[in-house]
Parts: sequence; C-alpha cells; structure tokens
Amino acid sequence: MEEIYGIQYTRPQVVLLQDTGIGVAETAARTCYDSFTNSENEVIKNLECNLPDESMCQELNSIEESALLDDLAWTYFHHSILEHANLSFLIRGTSRGVLQEHARHRIQAISVRSTRYTMSSIINAFVAAKITDNRAFFIENVLSFNMFVTADEAYNRLEISAMFDKLDFQYEKVEDFYSIAVAKSSLGFLDEFKNDTQALYGALQNGKKKRNVGDAFKHIITDNVKVDMVVTFNLRSLKNYFNLRDSGAAYFQIRWLAQEMMKVTPQKYLDLIVKKK
Repeated sequence: MEEIYGIQYTRPQVVLLQDTGIGVAETAARTCYDSFTNSENEVIKNLECNLPDESMCQELNSIEESALLDDLAWTYFHHSILEHANLSFLIRGTSRGVLQEHARHRIQAISVRSTRYTMSSIINAFVAAKITDNRAFFIENVLSFNMFVTADEAYNRLEISAMFDKLDFQYEKVEDFYSIAVAKSSLGFLDEFKNDTQALYGALQNGKKKRNVGDAFKHIITDNVKVDMVVTFNLRSLKNYFNLRDSGAAYFQIRWLAQEMMKVTPQKYLDLIVKKK
C-alpha cells in the first residue's frame, strides 16, 4: 500500500501463468543465418541435420541462455526474433485506468473481467437499499466488495455514495427501472421482501442474475475500480512495455504493474530485454 497525492492505493498482484522459453527464438535466429552448429546449446546443434522429436522440443524449451540472442538483442538490435517467445501473466487488482493505458500497446492478447456480467451484486445492493430508502445499507455492502484500488475507507465511501446517486438519478428517469436491474424470475422478490432490505438482498443474490446487467449501469463506476485480466506479450512487445511503463514518466499505477510483472519474469527473458543497471 502506498500513498500518492494524499490518497492510499494498493498495488496489483501478478502471477506468470506460462512462458514458451527462448529456445524457439534462437532456433528462429539460427534458421535465418543457417548457423545451428555454432550454438552452445547441443539440442540446437542437432537441428542442423534432424527434425526435432518431442524430447528435443522439451529440451529446446528449457534452454536458459543463448549467446546469439544476446548479441542480436544488444549488439545488432535484431529484435524480430524475440517475437517467437511469449509470456502470459495473470493480473489481479489493477485499475480500469490502467486498462485504458494497456490498450495503447497494440501487440498483446488481453482478456479482462467484464463489467457487463459482473455488476449484479452492486445493482442488487441498490435495489434492496432503495426499497426501504436505506442508503447506508448500499454503502456498507459495496464497501465490503473491496472493489477499488484506493485503500482509504473515507475516500471509498465517497465513491460508493456517488454510485448510489447515479443509480438514484437513473431510477427516477427510467419508468420501469427494475426491468433492467433485476432478472424476470427475481421480480417477485420485490413484493415478497418489500419491508426487509437484508432479506431482499439475500434473495436477489441467490436468485438468477440479470444477463448483461452492466450494459445499463457501466456509467456508475470510475477508473478507480479494480479489474482482473490475463495478458500475453511476445518478448519484443514486452521489451517495449517495460521500457515505456517502468519509467518515471509513466502513470504511477501502470508503472507499479510493470514492476510487478518484471518481478515474476524469469531472468533469461530480462537479460534480453532490460538493460543491466
């Protein structure tokens, strides 16, 4: 947890899910130069006269060092061969603001927690709170979701209070608000528990969720909301990402993310893409 501009924030968590190794990248480079026999890696030398079998491929993917790749990356700046190595990261607890920054990195595969399908609990809390005009119920329940990268409870209460106001504004504008907020099969709960906020919330939570409920309510959340995602970079793109985002000029939240990603990136990749200090 760190304080930035007077507000406390939590850092994201990152796990490396998979990496394809550097052996394929060296194989690609040796193919360009027809120089298999010059490799210090015996399995690559054997590719001169042999198509690899399964055991050779496993050995290829376990290579830890490559002098050729190091020369191409740092002496000749021939970076296209780095595109043959890929790394996938699971990221938890970064922000929607960082997601916008990520979109500027063209060459990556990215899958993100969807607000279309994951806002039911927030809307259910509002519907339950609105039945008895219990604003505090909404704030306390949403606060328990731990849904913001900001860690100051007082600030997060302001965020949640603003969410309530936005939903309340929409409630007054939409003639049949509950039809867009609650699954058809759960509408009966509104009469059944009309005097019991907690019971109504529990029934809505346990009932069928409204499909795509976020379509009508995305406007209530801010860039401060946490998102989870899986991203896959090829090594050349990851080099670009680390160069730009592990920089004092970068937005501090994406700089934190780049730093956490770097921590879980094996050294054999960092040696090829990050300048030694």
